[in-house]
Amino acid sequence: MSDTYEISSDATPGPLTLPLDAWHRARGGRMVPFAGYSMPVQYEGIIAEHLWTRESAGFFDVSHMGQLYVAGEGAEAALEALLPIDLRTLRVGGVRYSLLLDDFGGVIDDLMVTRWESGFYLVVNGATKHGDIAWIEERLPESVKLTHLTDNALFALQGPKAVEALEPLAAGVAALGFMQGGAFKLGGVDARISRSGYTGEDGFEIAVPAAEAEAVAELICAQPQVKPIGLGARDSLRLEAGLPLYGHDLSREIEPVEAGLTFAIGKRRRAEGGFPGAERVQEALLEGPARRRVGLVLEGRMAAREGAAVLMGAERIGTVTSGGFSPSMGQPIAMAFVSAEHAAPDTNLHLDVRGRSIAATIVPLPFVPHRYVRKGAA
Repeated sequence: MSDTYEISSDATPGPLTLPLDAWHRARGGRMVPFAGYSMPVQYEGIIAEHLWTRESAGFFDVSHMGQLYVAGEGAEAALEALLPIDLRTLRVGGVRYSLLLDDFGGVIDDLMVTRWESGFYLVVNGATKHGDIAWIEERLPESVKLTHLTDNALFALQGPKAVEALEPLAAGVAALGFMQGGAFKLGGVDARISRSGYTGEDGFEIAVPAAEAEAVAELICAQPQVKPIGLGARDSLRLEAGLPLYGHDLSREIEPVEAGLTFAIGKRRRAEGGFPGAERVQEALLEGPARRRVGLVLEGRMAAREGAAVLMGAERIGTVTSGGFSPSMGQPIAMAFVSAEHAAPDTNLHLDVRGRSIAATIVPLPFVPHRYVRKGAA
């Protein structure tokens, strides 16, 4: 298990239980506290689960995350005032990655936004969802309402055989492209499904009523391509895919440009501004950030964890924010923020890992190529 997973100080006291709590335990899930919930960290082992997802299809229970619905007169303008996203170009069923920023451009949270027929569906991180809701509600006009969809469960089905497993159960999902979604029947259950995920693989995120969670989980995991996968492999998969984890690679001390998330700021919004922290973000876009998020490949077998110093000679030039062993590559990898002048690929440096000096090299992200299925922009 990666030490990335821990209870956030923003988490609801608990641990609370997921709709599938008994289901996970019956299948041998080893439960740990995360984001205020008891969640499965692994079933048969992190490396086996990781490799299964890369080769076939993994089923993840992510019902701890916050599912929000924002609607009402002026909802589009209200969200654009809070997020650096261009909602005008987001079609019905389109999904976009976005950021909730504070007034100084620091990242409060990262999230997914989908345009539904009459409003916007947001998925925010589980450990920050209550703070996110309060922040958003304070800034919405009276005509716009935020609803926390607490009666929903949320699953992810990830891997190259995810579409093969899901299409027979939810006819039509194979026609979706990456970052597209819609309403489907999944074994007779009303589901909202998008072709998206957090592993770098093709796959889907599936929202269903919590009352139907076990029936849906049974149906999906009965497919021969699918096994349930825990938090440990979810972390190693997203690390290989070069995807940031909030609270580690993202925080209020980090702005989007240095984090390599310029793509999450709409082109129109980069010029116009009009979102929290726009001035700082525009300055970073114009002048370049002082530091950058980079990938690191380490020599040897020892993994670097969050907080390890990144050194150029005797000079500290950065800090590791996520690290672990890559099952796909067979070696330790990490992400770190380093000073911009030392952030070029192929730069050789050292990490201080528990008092040991470990040689490392900067490499482009992602470590493992993304395998999304793109069928035109949403």
